[in-house]
Amino acid sequence: MPKPSDPAAPGLDPDALHAEATIVDGLVFTSDGYAGDLLAGNVSAINLTVSHMEGDYQDACDGASEWIARAAAPASPWQIVRTVDDIRSARGRGKVGLIMGWQNMRPIADQLHRIAFFHGLGIRVMQLTYNTRNFIGDGCLETENSGLSLFGRRAIAEMNRLGVAIDLSHVGERTAFQAAEVSQQPVFLTHANAHAVVAMPRNKTDDLLKAVAATGGTIGASIYGPMCWDRDPSHHPSLSDFLRHLDHIANLVGIDRVSFGTDLPAVKSLGTVEHILEMTRTRFPENVGAYEKAFGGGARERYIREVGSPLDFPVITRALVQRGWSATEVKGLLGENFLRAVSNVWIQ
Repeated sequence: MPKPSDPAAPGLDPDALHAEATIVDGLVFTSDGYAGDLLAGNVSAINLTVSHMEGDYQDACDGASEWIARAAAPASPWQIVRTVDDIRSARGRGKVGLIMGWQNMRPIADQLHRIAFFHGLGIRVMQLTYNTRNFIGDGCLETENSGLSLFGRRAIAEMNRLGVAIDLSHVGERTAFQAAEVSQQPVFLTHANAHAVVAMPRNKTDDLLKAVAATGGTIGASIYGPMCWDRDPSHHPSLSDFLRHLDHIANLVGIDRVSFGTDLPAVKSLGTVEHILEMTRTRFPENVGAYEKAFGGGARERYIREVGSPLDFPVITRALVQRGWSATEVKGLLGENFLRAVSNVWIQ
């Protein structure tokens, strides 16, 4: 990979390149329906967590039905995504493609048939666990690091059958490895960085990054501050820290296996996500406690200094061009790599 001091790729206009790109944010953790910044930032689609990370069956039903209604409303800026072609269509219509996703499979409990039900509603990404243990397996904060349950193996087979993308971002190491081994389709890390660069529970080991890439899936490098932070309380994470992770992952698995997952909210006012930030700080201090002590607990402080909104995404494109990335490589990171990989999953 080119170093930060390398000259920009000759003849490339980064702003024009950004405007041409099909940009897919691999994880947006919540939205109030506001799409203005996404549209202004040229975002074609987002994988949106449409129910609470710890939500149950009722919560997941309500979340999906609310977003289906929102997308169907007159003059809605949203278009539900069921196939990759829907993302292209949304971009052409000036809308944001809405990939309805989960960060936890708690809504299915131990009822396998619910996967088909939610797939029918339009859920296209399911993360197996969210930090802790459920019927599927262990999350990344479980110290026992147990693997997939028997039910979890059956759930993966059903997700493969239906065409639901498997997300391993918050999943425990052993459970994630076994999911990559068992799945007959690509698996994904929609928003995760490299443990070799920053050793924290949410970042992934080199072996796991390679295992995910070997399935044909992608690794969504993230601007989320705690995953980029070098543990120096005087150094708020910045673009250069994000690029360190991106360089490491791309060198390890290849540029064509790297994607983009910010873990941003899509809301009109950042104040509306405080209840979710409070949940993460109280339930999962291992992930955010030291970070918030150093830099504060506000929504903007949770991200690298230069990028805290889709309006800032051109900053990343300019940095990649400056580092010598080609147009194809930049477009791959911003969306095309993910679309190519997930086209092998969304079969219905």
